[in-house]
Amino acid sequence: MANQHGLAERAFAVLPGWLHRGLLRALQPLRLRLWGLVRREVEGVMVLGFTPDGRLLLVRHSYHLPDQWLVPGGGRAPGENAIATATREMAEEAGCKLTDTVLLGQIVRKMPHGWTNRIEIVTGTITGTPVADGREIIEVMLAPPGALPPATNAAVREYLALKR
Repeated sequence: MANQHGLAERAFAVLPGWLHRGLLRALQPLRLRLWGLVRREVEGVMVLGFTPDGRLLLVRHSYHLPDQWLVPGGGRAPGENAIATATREMAEEAGCKLTDTVLLGQIVRKMPHGWTNRIEIVTGTITGTPVADGREIIEVMLAPPGALPPATNAAVREYLALKR
């Protein structure tokens, strides 16, 4: 989410990985509460990135639901479209290139603290070997969509249903 938070993200980037991860874990709950107080509408993207042989890229975050498998994604920068955001997030979070992109649709969720999350779902083909960035993402895996690990977040299955 480097473009969305600009200066703050650049400042985080110079920190050692362990400190960056710790700050993300500590500050995320505060950020969500603040968004709720101001009734923020967050625009973001989630990416269903598939290898040429059909496996789905899953990630585990260091700060957001770290015990669950999610798909890469993040916030849209001002003026950035969903495809550009998806391509950027895939590169930032897993070091992969995203091609053959298709916008599948949007899911709107009212979140518990009172903010709204507008999520564009993008799918595409990934090239390159996925690698966790060691800061925001602590682990990556490739899984067949029909055999996702038990700790996969239910939203991933919801996103996959849009592809069918």
